[in-house]
Amino acid sequence: MTAVAPPRGPSLLLTALARLGRAVGTVIASAAVIVGLWYAFLEVFDLSSYVARDPEAVYRYLFTVPAAADNRAEIFDELLHTLGDAAAGYVAGTIAAIVVAVLFVLYRPIEQSFMPIAMVLRSVPLVAMTPLITLVFGRDLLGVTVIAAIVVFFPSLVNLVFGLRSTPQAAADLVLAYGGGPLTVLRKVAMPSALPALFVSARIAVPGAIIGALLAEWLATGKGLGYYMQHAQQVSNYNGVWAAVVVITAVSVVIYALVSAIETVVLARYGPAPARGA
Repeated sequence: MTAVAPPRGPSLLLTALARLGRAVGTVIASAAVIVGLWYAFLEVFDLSSYVARDPEAVYRYLFTVPAAADNRAEIFDELLHTLGDAAAGYVAGTIAAIVVAVLFVLYRPIEQSFMPIAMVLRSVPLVAMTPLITLVFGRDLLGVTVIAAIVVFFPSLVNLVFGLRSTPQAAADLVLAYGGGPLTVLRKVAMPSALPALFVSARIAVPGAIIGALLAEWLATGKGLGYYMQHAQQVSNYNGVWAAVVVITAVSVVIYALVSAIETVVLARYGPAPARGA
């Protein structure tokens, strides 16, 4: 079987640029769809103008009213806090998922013992678990990280286990024939084969980490964009609520597209042969 060499130089650059172009197109298309659905939602449900805001009202709140600069500063300060919480949760959840997935692949009895417990825990709504988590881990960064990490952990674990077990048998046999052990197969063959699964997990888990961070801020910490939206609703600042939702949605779409662009570049260089040049 002839090995397929990874693209180098201009080929890799062209692949990256093509993917970046598709990512930009995805962001633009997503924005157009969201705005269209937004107008349709307001029209179909005939919501009260006291609560509902259209895209023009949000734009004015963020850019044209006299207090627009203060509005933007407040929302984006809280957004940075939320993204920091989400990043901590994503990193913690992904590292935990990688470690557990490796243990599952290397030691099947661990999976048979742990996976049913994991599935039971996954079925419990996170809203119900949040008070207990904050009681155990506190209302600071650690508690938020645990809540966001739980959202990330389970989908990442399932995808990574599948990816690690999708190792080409011929490649694994070759490593074993040259004297390598299970750990060598894992490092040389299984981990590169699992890179597509890792990025699939990232596309799911990154927005999930943001949702987990917002939930923790709303119910526990009193900080970040999650608390900002709750407080804005309590004081009838519905412009702020809608603006915060728009900002976090736009950021989530951009991050999703960015992860997709990084995925193609990384897989073109380090991934299994079928993923190269995609």
